[in-house]
Amino acid sequence: MREVRERPVHLLALAAFAAAMPVALLAYFGNEKVYLDGWMHVVGVAVGAGLATVAAVALTLAGARQRDGRAVLVGCAFSVMAVMLLMHGVTTPFVFFEMNGVVALTGGLTLPVGGAILALSAVPAVGRPGAVRPLLWLLACGVTAIVGLGVIALVEPGLVPSVPDPRSLEAYALLAGGLLIFSLLFLRALRTHRLTQRLADLLVALGIVWLASALVPALVQGYWNLGWWLGHGFELVGITLVGGAVAWDLYRGSAMSRPLVGDLRAVELVTQEEAFLGSQVRALLASLAEKDVSTAEHTRRVAMRAVEVGEELGLSAPRLRSLALGGLLHDMGKLSVPADVLRKPAALTDAEFALVKRHPEVGVRLLRDLGGFPDGALDLVRHHHERLDGSGYPDGIDGAALELDTRILAVCDVYDALVSPRVYREAWNHERAVALLRDGSQFDQRCVAALERVAARERSAGLAVAV
Repeated sequence: MREVRERPVHLLALAAFAAAMPVALLAYFGNEKVYLDGWMHVVGVAVGAGLATVAAVALTLAGARQRDGRAVLVGCAFSVMAVMLLMHGVTTPFVFFEMNGVVALTGGLTLPVGGAILALSAVPAVGRPGAVRPLLWLLACGVTAIVGLGVIALVEPGLVPSVPDPRSLEAYALLAGGLLIFSLLFLRALRTHRLTQRLADLLVALGIVWLASALVPALVQGYWNLGWWLGHGFELVGITLVGGAVAWDLYRGSAMSRPLVGDLRAVELVTQEEAFLGSQVRALLASLAEKDVSTAEHTRRVAMRAVEVGEELGLSAPRLRSLALGGLLHDMGKLSVPADVLRKPAALTDAEFALVKRHPEVGVRLLRDLGGFPDGALDLVRHHHERLDGSGYPDGIDGAALELDTRILAVCDVYDALVSPRVYREAWNHERAVALLRDGSQFDQRCVAALERVAARERSAGLAVAV
């Protein structure tokens, strides 16, 4: 199957290089011996704590304002990390305090604990508006408890639990658990990026890699190793990338916590097209609605069903995104068709039908002139009226020349046209529409069967257009 590639190759290559950088630095320089002043540790960790605090405040406030429990939980994770980093820096031996166990304990647990809290964002109950207030209370209690326990531990060092020595069995066990958590977070962010193709989601995935890389030297190396100090730098970069990208999405009012949750579905690209597909798509849909509301509503329904059928048939995330984009834009060529023709309450004349049949080619030219639309989406716009038996237009292609994506869009386009009321006829019911799709050799029967399953879910949920 053809894969849809929308993100420039050089950007993906740059991201891969950035992801490999901490691993390479640890491999080549991690075991070098260094003897740095404690104040350098205090300052470096203070910067990390400051960045985590800024991200925590931004995420928590914005999440509370938008009633997004997941965003508040992400803010909680950064708040806990900020407090633990602050304690880690303040308790640096021989700066403000003598040798103590708090510095080792906070250094080893900051990332695993923060990652575990981030991982909880996938729990459905957390995303509900009602979860915001309890999470804020838990955050306040958690931060107070961490600070209080730290102070008590400094007064009574014997209360601090034993900290795993570098490269000990316990340290490796904690490392394995932490890497597992960050791996899950990375896979979630990567899946979201494959659907959205947004730079912000790619930066979240990259930041998670850097945070995971920081975990390694924190648990397997000592402060006399350069890698241990490099790990603190990795932590700074990771916090900046993850917190900055998610906070920026929150500021813009987008679906901010989704990269860490990883539950984004292709249908949401259609329902929230401006956030995930861009303002240009939104502007085109608004123009089409101004020209003819019925056509604009039709394109959205077709796109929503098309991506659901695509999921039924196992299309990859990039192809689902292309299908969402192509579905929303497939009738943009009708912007050139006179409104009286689009709304004519009678059969079209041959001349009028010939004018309408030009809309796939006109749509492609419009989108090419505007620029920024991938070839996969343009192919869907041009070929959504082609048929397996070669009877379609504008090119009359058939059979193997029609990609599965195009076959899906064609079936969904015809189905919605049939089950929706038109000015010149009443809507067909579901059974009659499916019977037409099943009859003859114009449509891919795999797509028709998948559409029936999607329509069945619609009807059971009371969402079907069909009467």
